[in-house]
Amino acid sequence: MRPRKGVNVASIVGSPEEEVSRPNLRLRVVGAVVLVLFGVLVLRLWTLQVVEGKSYAAAVTRNQVRVVSIPAPRGAIVDRNGTMLVSNQPQQEILLSRAEAAQNPTIVGMVAALVGQTPQQVQAAVNNNRYSPYEPVPVATGVSDATVQFLQTHQSEYPGVSVQTVTQRTYPQGGSTATHLLGYLGNISQSYLAAHPNQGYTQGSQVGVSGIEAQYEPYLRGVDGRQALSVDAQGTVVGTLSTTAPKVGDTVVLNIDTGLQQVAEAALANQIAVDRKTPDVANGGILPKAPNGAVIVMDPQNGQVLALASYPNFDLNEWVGGISQANFSALQQSGAENNYAIEGLYTPGSTFKLATATVALQSGLWPVGKYFNDTGTFHIAGCPAPGVSNDTGCVLHDAPGDVGGYYNISDALTVSSDAFFYNLGQLFWQNQSQYGVTPIQDQATAYGMGTITGIDLPGESQGWIDSKATRARLHAQAPKAFPYPAQWFTGDNVEMAFGQGETVITPIEMADAYSTFANWSPTTQSGTRYAPEVANEIVDPLTGKAVKTIAPKVTGHVAISPTNYQAMLAGFEGVIANPSGTGYGAFQGFPSNWNLAGKTGTASNQKGEEPNSWFVAFGPNPNPQYLVLAVIAQAGYGADAAAPVVRTIYNYIYSNQNQVAGAVTTPTPANPPSATTPATNPPFGTPSATTTTTTTAPASTTTTSTTPGGG
Repeated sequence: MRPRKGVNVASIVGSPEEEVSRPNLRLRVVGAVVLVLFGVLVLRLWTLQVVEGKSYAAAVTRNQVRVVSIPAPRGAIVDRNGTMLVSNQPQQEILLSRAEAAQNPTIVGMVAALVGQTPQQVQAAVNNNRYSPYEPVPVATGVSDATVQFLQTHQSEYPGVSVQTVTQRTYPQGGSTATHLLGYLGNISQSYLAAHPNQGYTQGSQVGVSGIEAQYEPYLRGVDGRQALSVDAQGTVVGTLSTTAPKVGDTVVLNIDTGLQQVAEAALANQIAVDRKTPDVANGGILPKAPNGAVIVMDPQNGQVLALASYPNFDLNEWVGGISQANFSALQQSGAENNYAIEGLYTPGSTFKLATATVALQSGLWPVGKYFNDTGTFHIAGCPAPGVSNDTGCVLHDAPGDVGGYYNISDALTVSSDAFFYNLGQLFWQNQSQYGVTPIQDQATAYGMGTITGIDLPGESQGWIDSKATRARLHAQAPKAFPYPAQWFTGDNVEMAFGQGETVITPIEMADAYSTFANWSPTTQSGTRYAPEVANEIVDPLTGKAVKTIAPKVTGHVAISPTNYQAMLAGFEGVIANPSGTGYGAFQGFPSNWNLAGKTGTASNQKGEEPNSWFVAFGPNPNPQYLVLAVIAQAGYGADAAAPVVRTIYNYIYSNQNQVAGAVTTPTPANPPSATTPATNPPFGTPSATTTTTTTAPASTTTTSTTPGGG
């Protein structure tokens, strides 16, 4: 085999002597490359200095400046007479730089010793991620002037430590006045922060959690200020560059009268204390539990809420600076955090007869002059069902003490005849083809029962009216609690007609319903339903000008003919004025020149529990300015527990009507709110200083009904 011939490079590439020299071409190529590189360099420099120069300059500035927010003082809350209910109290707050704490751990112990805390407490505050990492962290609030002065004179020994003035909520009328209505503040939650972007909130913000504080948060919070701080490379503040002062929040002016509010709260609490010590002889001598209750005072002509009380109560001062977990758990366990005036769901009992009487008259089912023979018992038609021998539950009875008789609809309301309304419920059921399937429920809804009233307070619950559809819905939501889906018989309609069964109503719904009846106009031949309103206006405290005026809001109308209205009004007036009326005993001795109308309610609960006690009254008629409602859970008869509360409140209103329902005072810089309440007159019936009597309780604290029945 012959060896393979190798490749000769020389045979492929020519020698230098054989190739033509081209130096100019090489120079051009090298020069072009250099120019391109130089152009890229120039373009990059131009981009950095011209196009992106401002952003880089800003970045450098950000490394030198930290902008922090200055919390604005919250707006005040005042009553209709310019009495301060919620204001602010300046407090000195000590802050510590996180950067300094990280670089100089010994400062944590020094600050702890300065403010009387443990190093662990101060470190926990520094580590709290609810504060911005670029802002100093508050470690102590409400420090003494001596501590502040010491820090100012020894500032060099405490690097990274600063002092600022903040405000905390204070309650000039005491922290237990109108607590549920006013509400409290709390640390902002992540969900709230996410739902309100670009509104100036930070992780360290405080916001209204309940009551007026939450409802009018956008107005009360004010506008935070800003402070530009100069910092070094380690993030330590070395100076202040500029400061924009915060703007105080707006003032919320309420329709509430402080004196009336305090009387309502005291009357409710005192009566519950009496109820718990008064055995119910008719029910085996058991002591009522009376766990909670509510009082509402409204102007039926416009929906203004003049007082709103809930029991049990709590102290708003517990929330200032943050409530402890132990206290918060105790509040929840006792139910004190609930506002029962708008959240409580109570079986209404005979107060519901307002709806049944209205639709019976308006539909023509029961004319004004028609009478019914109340024998004290009522047998449900068609009960028991065919083939069933047990008639348990087929015979219904009036409330103990009812004497029976022949009643028209006015009389039936006055004495609260249950059998009369049993009969109406049965008649409506038997005549569905003429009156419809749910005439009573529809009338109750027209009055606002079982619907959201729209009161300007957060957390309002919604009641419901018993019906076949309601039971199906309740069963779907809680099958064990409501095990009878879509069942409805004659007996169910009978129970619903006098406020029993599965019907539950909130106190604010019932107050709104009776206000709608009370403001009936002969011109329109209807009552107007208003949304209850706690606030009257929002005012700029610096100018005294109204930022927002809260006008009455009409939410519905209830048509009632003059004849039917007068018949019902006569019945309600008889509750108080007629010796046979269920509220007569509680209102004996009240001035006769004030013509009041009212209605008791005694609503049965589960076996072994006392009934819910209701009473509602409005007057003076024919143009009532005041509607007062009280309800106490498991307290007994409406005439025995709730009626005395209403009487006590009317005693105060009668003597102080000009203040309670006078014109609302708008606070201005020239006429600022006052920390003291206006002078008031003693409630009607209060013994004078010269009277030699040993009686200390007002006449309205009667706890034993002097009239038959009481339902």
